[in-house]
Amino acid sequence: MKRSLVNESIRYAKELLEKNNFKLPEFGYWSLEEWKKHKDEIDVIEKLMLGWDMTDHGLGRFDEIGCVLFTIRNGLLDDPEVGVPYAEKLLIFKDGQRLPIHYHGFKTEDIINRGGGVMFIKLYNTVDGKAVDTPVEIYQDGIKHVYQPGEEVLIYPGNSISITPGIAHTFGPKPGSGDLICGEVSKINDDNIDNYHIELQPQQYAEIEEDEPILHPLCNEYGRLVK
Repeated sequence: MKRSLVNESIRYAKELLEKNNFKLPEFGYWSLEEWKKHKDEIDVIEKLMLGWDMTDHGLGRFDEIGCVLFTIRNGLLDDPEVGVPYAEKLLIFKDGQRLPIHYHGFKTEDIINRGGGVMFIKLYNTVDGKAVDTPVEIYQDGIKHVYQPGEEVLIYPGNSISITPGIAHTFGPKPGSGDLICGEVSKINDDNIDNYHIELQPQQYAEIEEDEPILHPLCNEYGRLVK
């Protein structure tokens, strides 16, 4: 993935957030030089992997599989003294993008339509890491629903769906409905050990080809670029 694509995508994500009056923490707007000025203050931010992220999951199909993310708050599974015992992040999609089908072994999460288009989500129960053909029971804003595996569920702005461990899911903007801001509120998030993919076997972090200056470092780059 080229740095120019990362910069362009983050710039667009910031514009979409601004359009929807969603403000990021101060460090979400820091340039690389500002990060370097604060390098002695960011140990917790680095440990919790707060800030910008972007991935095509190593598939080279960012227009189809991928999104821009921003982690606002988080904790550590192995050190409760760092951060908080929950997580919040944003996932910003352009029309046509989605996440690959995946599930979590630990994390329970609410996926929230924060603004923009209509969110679609498809759900699958899993057994031994594979999707099974059984109805999926789920709660949406406190109300129980039952869906068939792979059935398209639509989530409109302001509404949410709760995903418990072992329920595989893929989501993004319903094609043609416009770009989308999703919120995620969950237990502590650790993408390094709690993402299980059943559709594809992608990598979590893309390799970056440096073809232009960095707009904002990604959350896995602080140690290399800032310190």
